[in-house]
Amino acid sequence: MSNEQNNPKSPQLTAVILTLNEANHIQACIESLGWADRVAVFDSYSQDDTVKLAAAAGAEVLQNRFENYAQQRNAALAAIQTDWVFFVDADERGTEPLAAEIRQVISERPQRGWYVPRHNYIFGKLTLGAGWFPDYQLRLFAHGAVRYERPVHEVAVVDGEIGHLQNPLIHHNYRDMAQFHAKQRAYTSYDAHILQERGVRPRPHNFILQPMRQFYWRFVTLKGYQDGRHGLRLSLYMAYYEWVKYRKLAWFWRKR
Repeated sequence: MSNEQNNPKSPQLTAVILTLNEANHIQACIESLGWADRVAVFDSYSQDDTVKLAAAAGAEVLQNRFENYAQQRNAALAAIQTDWVFFVDADERGTEPLAAEIRQVISERPQRGWYVPRHNYIFGKLTLGAGWFPDYQLRLFAHGAVRYERPVHEVAVVDGEIGHLQNPLIHHNYRDMAQFHAKQRAYTSYDAHILQERGVRPRPHNFILQPMRQFYWRFVTLKGYQDGRHGLRLSLYMAYYEWVKYRKLAWFWRKR
């Protein structure tokens, strides 16, 4: 048997970072992915220094007009030739244990896609309850084995078996209250539209029972209590935004 057969070439892994005005995060993100064979920044024509900083950090930079999240990820997949793609957000960081695990599974395991857990830091605090851990994200794919569907909260459709990694990405999620509330307001609008498209009409009891159920699910079932007052606050916030979602749903139906 030849040396080449004894030591088969490791699959090429490309880390892909989707960006729009991520100057505050991009360099640290790229540095945390130095173990990948390539790092590609797929930018939506940022107006800040994202592109300049990414290039200075050694990343390959490509740009594409943003239409929706599924379209942007599919465009990145079409533009990059590689064996494996690892999608990372600019506010996420790779780690050495995760790097070693990814190298092992893409070389030795048959799965075509992999879920990656995340350690979410919310307001600077690692949050392990209330639904923020393990927070699996389907991010690692054999190239050509995945396509994305749905404009927001995009869904990855994988042609083949999917596995779950053990080592987490670090996610600097929701740096402050203002960012948290802005994103939750946006999510409630989207989710209310989805319910309307499904023909769901709000009932009076929804405005009471759904927030209560959301709080119980977050704080008790998903163990938000283990994060103490931080978990209690997040569970209450999410219950409130469940109420907001149904209020918006009612408004959408009246508007129609």
